[in-house]
Amino acid sequence: MYTQISKLSQYIGQEVTLKGWLNNKRSSGSIAFLELRDGSGFIQCVVSKKEVTEEIWSEVEKSTQESSVEITGIVSKHPKQVDLYELQAKSYKLIQLSIDYPIANKDHGPEFLMDNRHLWLRSKKQWAILRVRDVVITAINGYLHSQGFIKVDSPIFTPNACEGTTTLFAVPYFDEGSAYLSQSGQLYIEAAIASVGRCYDFGPVFRAEKSKTKRHLSEFWMMDAEGAFIEHEENLQIQEGLIKYIIKKTLENCQVELNILERNIEPLKKVLELPFIRLTYKEAIKKLTELGSDIKYGEDLGNDDEGLLTKDSAVPVFIEKWDKGIKPFYMKLDQEDPTRVLNDDLIAIEGAGEIIGGSQREDNFDLLLERIRHEGLSEKEYEWYTDLRKYGSVPHSGFGIGLERMVRWMTGVEHIRECIPFPRTINRLKP
Repeated sequence: MYTQISKLSQYIGQEVTLKGWLNNKRSSGSIAFLELRDGSGFIQCVVSKKEVTEEIWSEVEKSTQESSVEITGIVSKHPKQVDLYELQAKSYKLIQLSIDYPIANKDHGPEFLMDNRHLWLRSKKQWAILRVRDVVITAINGYLHSQGFIKVDSPIFTPNACEGTTTLFAVPYFDEGSAYLSQSGQLYIEAAIASVGRCYDFGPVFRAEKSKTKRHLSEFWMMDAEGAFIEHEENLQIQEGLIKYIIKKTLENCQVELNILERNIEPLKKVLELPFIRLTYKEAIKKLTELGSDIKYGEDLGNDDEGLLTKDSAVPVFIEKWDKGIKPFYMKLDQEDPTRVLNDDLIAIEGAGEIIGGSQREDNFDLLLERIRHEGLSEKEYEWYTDLRKYGSVPHSGFGIGLERMVRWMTGVEHIRECIPFPRTINRLKP
């Protein structure tokens, strides 16, 4: 009976067939230990020379790393480790012999591994990261639906920018001139809330930033959420709930993967126990100055500043109510202090940096138009967006979370390029 490695606990003492790839092999001459990977997990298959035919043993001996194989045997508990199993092989079939697999079980440089990303994905670490990524995606969808949000897709081709054109990829679009690859679906899901109330989109977005940091990609996945009648305070509560839900689901469903990644999960557990810290932008600048940063009021936070603010914190830190001069036109002014906007950036602990950006949106037609003019943006291009404030405008808020940054934090990996199957960066377009 054919089954998957992840289901072997149901078949102890029974004969099953597994199909997969040879992750590793070692042999004493009379016994071969084969580590098999089938996508759902890893298992050690034990082949005893005296228990199989000469033909089968010959097939085992000539098998190489990443050969595809089919193995039939009896499922048994691992003799030393709890919740692990072995397969005592009775028959063995070589499906395809892998010749000179380029990624050996040794250290390779990052550029070599990125050039061979299509093969590097097969490694245990990359397998674990991909599975954590899937759990994070599932958790985001699950939490948002529990809060009354539905998924509404936004376009990839857009006629204008969400936050200015300096970091957009322009592409020719038939007779319409230039279009841009989307940097956010926010403006479009703002339109959809008048139909469905609460919604989100979740897909690839593009930023043409010439950045080479460990936290930047040119193409990445973003979830943008928007809700009618949600104001600043509730927006923060929803964001905090989302992060805690993602962590909870990751810890529940990714024990094997986190062990492979040697991830210390204690800091993540702590996040679930405590409320997130909140600082206004003004308070954050004051604290950073006291900690030795040379940042000035009116400047954006750099990576080092984010690290300083969270260095001694057990939980992520909300930086809210920023100076309006450094934030986009669509953010609502704070009635208590019109020099600032009702927004937030959520800075994660452990050096993960900013993972969420959100705000209450300007719902007043005249004020929004004034901000558009002040930014020197085309009123005509944004006419459809300002229409939303002319026909039944309501208070509303939203936020966006970068999937790869969240996966990087959950897995504890150093570079974000490992958190997406095929990364696109300033200097990499292949494979």
